[in-house]
Amino acid sequence: MSAAGANSMNAAGARLLPAWAEELRRRYLRNEASIFVLHGNVYDSVVSGGRMLSLTDFLTDVLLRESKDTIVVYNLSTGVRFAKRDRTLRSAEDLSAETPRDKVLLGLERLVTAGTRTAAIIEYAETLAPAAEISFQADADRASVVTLHRWSFLPEIEKGDNVVFLITDNLPELSPKLVSNPKVGVVEVPMPDLEARRSTVRIADPKLSDADVDHFAEVTAGLKAIQIVSILAPPPPSEEERADREQFIAAILGDGPDVVERARKLALLTAGMMRDEIRKLIAPGASVAAATAADAADRARRDADLLIASRKRDILERECFGLIEFVTPEHGFEVVGGMEAVKEDLRVVAQNMREGRRSRVPMGILFTGPMGTGKTFVAEAFAKECGLTAIKLKNFRSKWVGATEGNLDKILTVIKAIGQVIVIIDEGDRAFGNTGEEDGGTSSRVIARIKEFMSDTSNRGRILFLVMTNRPDKLDVDLKRAGRLDRKIPFLYVQTPEAVEEVVRAQFRKNGVRTLPAPLDLVPLRAAFSAKLVGYSNADIEAVVLMANDDAARAAGGDAPVTAEALARAAADYFPSRDAELLEYMELLAVFESSSRRLLPAKYAGMTPEELDARLRLLRAVVGNRR
Repeated sequence: MSAAGANSMNAAGARLLPAWAEELRRRYLRNEASIFVLHGNVYDSVVSGGRMLSLTDFLTDVLLRESKDTIVVYNLSTGVRFAKRDRTLRSAEDLSAETPRDKVLLGLERLVTAGTRTAAIIEYAETLAPAAEISFQADADRASVVTLHRWSFLPEIEKGDNVVFLITDNLPELSPKLVSNPKVGVVEVPMPDLEARRSTVRIADPKLSDADVDHFAEVTAGLKAIQIVSILAPPPPSEEERADREQFIAAILGDGPDVVERARKLALLTAGMMRDEIRKLIAPGASVAAATAADAADRARRDADLLIASRKRDILERECFGLIEFVTPEHGFEVVGGMEAVKEDLRVVAQNMREGRRSRVPMGILFTGPMGTGKTFVAEAFAKECGLTAIKLKNFRSKWVGATEGNLDKILTVIKAIGQVIVIIDEGDRAFGNTGEEDGGTSSRVIARIKEFMSDTSNRGRILFLVMTNRPDKLDVDLKRAGRLDRKIPFLYVQTPEAVEEVVRAQFRKNGVRTLPAPLDLVPLRAAFSAKLVGYSNADIEAVVLMANDDAARAAGGDAPVTAEALARAAADYFPSRDAELLEYMELLAVFESSSRRLLPAKYAGMTPEELDARLRLLRAVVGNRR
């Protein structure tokens, strides 16, 4: 690299750059590479100097403007354009007129090898050099991959103080021949961090106070800059539409000294929404008492938060193409019967997460046990107790080459950007189970990426993985080690009549079941009711309670409270469908995986590892691959 080039890049660094751009500048100055792949949040705006620029505009107008004499931008759709051009350059018009990609790439090669202080920016690089088996690629794709790969070893590019940028949003979609090349620098453009979100919020609404800027920067975590602006500063509606919406919102809010101001702000935030959507977000008919200006501001902020949360949820679910689902739990631990030790442990974890004691939060938790033991139910209750954002991973596997890894990368990027999040993964053995190499090695690559992300200690206390499975033996062993899934909690069928009664009382509360007398004393029913349900799953017990409730209503010819006799009849009548050997095998697997003996019932707490292993081996031979 020439001294002039180094000085000009240092001058660019003197300005305040995003962290990723500063890393790119340092790596270029150290001569690590002359070709860089920029991936991740590349189709967002970059906040620089109080302006919001596209990534390409940031590169051309901020990072490279002073250091390069010629800057050329190319993608398959729009062809070649010059963002900056050396006056001595003769072939610019010829290159701009070219459309076949092979001729364009040869023309770009002449620029970056024969010229000096030249930058080439190739957008949508995955369309030029896609990730696919070589035997399935078209000749043009193979030629593009070879051309770009060959550039990384051309000494003329480095000597001429030239640089090439390949831009792609999804790294797995770009040819691995380029990504794995040690002469190609790979730099991730992350989602906006807290400081970037602050700057974006200020641009969206310069009138906001510092406190409001900080608040909105917090609640918009996980969104792109352009999405934040679209929420906080939507396009101005017509005056008639806005006035009509203000009037409608004011009618919903009712009377109060601050209704006009609140309706005005909410009318801006709800631009483009249907009236039914607005009504669902704002409680209709709520009375507004006289309040101070501070109270009014707080209410307006809460209203805005509600709308931002709704928009944020919709945006992120669309961003991930239905790969994630936001969990909105309706119940906490108050409707979870029994399992006091488990609930207490989880309450401590929730409190530590809320209060920022990150070192006391596990990296991940594994819920394991037979089906129907309440793993999903408790996971959602735990999310409610935490009061944090909770998302559930859907099936991100795809039949297309590279799509599964791309889906996973997109999900992990969103999760990391949200921060303070609980990631719930149901049926973890199906999501992460190692299915062998018949899928072309996709499973092993997915598991490796998941393990890498889960063991990143910078995520401790911010991102908590909660994995559920009834077959932990099908999970990759290394996924279950300490540092990834630190805590393993067994979920077993109820072992005593007393435990059955705790579950039944919780089912009464959950399902709103009335009893006669109220409250119904279950102890006298132990022999005829509770004892008969020992060894049943929580789902079976709920089915018995609902059966008794239905029987009582039918006998009375309408809604009626449940009596002791109805419960006893339902317990005697209920006939569960079950594979006893498979369920015992699942129970023993949960016991085997448990990270604490105090979470085990007396039946299992006294078993030695040798006894447990012998019984598991016997059942494994009998059960085989049953599910």
